[in-house]
Amino acid sequence: MKFSGHKKIRIGMLKGEILAIAVWIILILPIFSPIKNTGDNIFTVFLNGVEVGTLGSKQAAEKCLREARRQLSSGSDELILTDAELSLKGSEVLLGKVDSRKSVRNKMVEVLDKSRLSTLERSYTVKINQYSVNLASKDDVFTLLSKALGKYDTEGKYKVDLVTDPSREVNVLTSQIVSVEEAQKEEEETRLPEAGIDLAISDVFRKIKPLIEEKSFEDYQLGLMSIDFGDKVEVVESYLPSSEIKDINTAIDEVTKDQETNQIYEIKTGDTLGTIAEDFGLSLDDLIAMNETIDSENSTIRAGDEIIVTVPEPELSVVYTTQQYYEEDYEADVIYRDNDSWYTTRTEVVQEPSAGHRKVVAKISYVNNSETGRDIQKEEVTYEAVPKIVERGTIVPPTYIKPISGGRQSSGFGRRNAPTKGASTFHKGVDWATPVGTAVMASNAGVVTRAGWGRGYGYVIYISHSDGRETRYGHLSKILVKPGQSVSQGQKIALSGNTGVSTGAHLHFEILINGAQVNPLNYLN
Repeated sequence: MKFSGHKKIRIGMLKGEILAIAVWIILILPIFSPIKNTGDNIFTVFLNGVEVGTLGSKQAAEKCLREARRQLSSGSDELILTDAELSLKGSEVLLGKVDSRKSVRNKMVEVLDKSRLSTLERSYTVKINQYSVNLASKDDVFTLLSKALGKYDTEGKYKVDLVTDPSREVNVLTSQIVSVEEAQKEEEETRLPEAGIDLAISDVFRKIKPLIEEKSFEDYQLGLMSIDFGDKVEVVESYLPSSEIKDINTAIDEVTKDQETNQIYEIKTGDTLGTIAEDFGLSLDDLIAMNETIDSENSTIRAGDEIIVTVPEPELSVVYTTQQYYEEDYEADVIYRDNDSWYTTRTEVVQEPSAGHRKVVAKISYVNNSETGRDIQKEEVTYEAVPKIVERGTIVPPTYIKPISGGRQSSGFGRRNAPTKGASTFHKGVDWATPVGTAVMASNAGVVTRAGWGRGYGYVIYISHSDGRETRYGHLSKILVKPGQSVSQGQKIALSGNTGVSTGAHLHFEILINGAQVNPLNYLN
């Protein structure tokens, strides 16, 4: 009996020990990995080279990193960039202690916070042609565009809205100008639609054609009629370092203040380099410097030529139309009367003009401060302007050609030192040095009025032309025409020589207008 009782006690103790071991295994299980025969089953986790704990799988480590990133950036609109290099060192154990994911995650947050590369703030990039500016908020975008618009819309009749640009595949906003008054009307009509008797009455009035009466000046609405940006505005949301985001006041200055912009200007009749420079607020030296085709202030310019000028313009242009009332003195258009017996170089004023006076309502279009068009809506003349009447010739005058081929210009038109005794100190023509016997041709068609010896000229020829001008050819060696003979342009009339008061073989050539010598080089084609 004693043996039996002792045996029962041992069996009871054994059951208690087994139960205790089972409880111990259950309690310890969360922090130990079970034995596996598949390789590494416990991992030491490193983030940016810093040990942050031990976990049972790679997936658990990656999940902790995602949660740590989320925790670091929560509660902020900023975009935070950090180094995040995750590495694991695995081993195979029978039993191993692992850390809780919360503990590992918190340590990861600490490491990420210390490893911040930069903080990117939410911002808005405004692009206008080649110019762009980064602003801190959408409110700043509205402020910038409203300031540009308000420079010309001083009464606040219009407002800026941002809408999705339908022409772009990505999410880009663009500007839209809205009339404040029309927007309010649409809102009221939507809120209180017509119905019943009101709708019926409105339909009746819409069908009645109003009597068309001429408006008086008081019937016209004056002021700003329409406005829009002259350049396309694009707005995109982005994340940028704070150093790249511009202060709103600086942005307003850059966008609305005038900048010097190169433009092409087509030269008009009557323009000179001096007047062009003055019109565009440039010095003559600056105008010459920006145009490679202009060598100096004496360079020749012709109507239709194009040159570069600078024009002050803001980064964001504004186009708008205003309706204005004004009174002005005005000039009538010049009336021309053609005279088919005159050359085009001859004009005569038949009637002198005098200004008239009128009242006007006009729509005037602008780009920034520059007027681009004027459309008169109503005009009332107080007293009529008297037009200027000009009689003008229609016959194109003949052209003049150089009377010899080749030759070296040895003396120009104007004052000079007398080259030899008896020669004039004021040269009345142009000399071309050329060998004796060079063919001399008529510069223009005409009639020979003199052909023979002339004092100082040696052998000389005079030719009278149909436009009233005269040409002279001096120091000839041989004359091939006679007085009274008609000659054509380019016809051979003589051979060059060295006769008369001359210092060497050359041709002396003159053009006379109204009996006075002029510089022939100004008339030769």
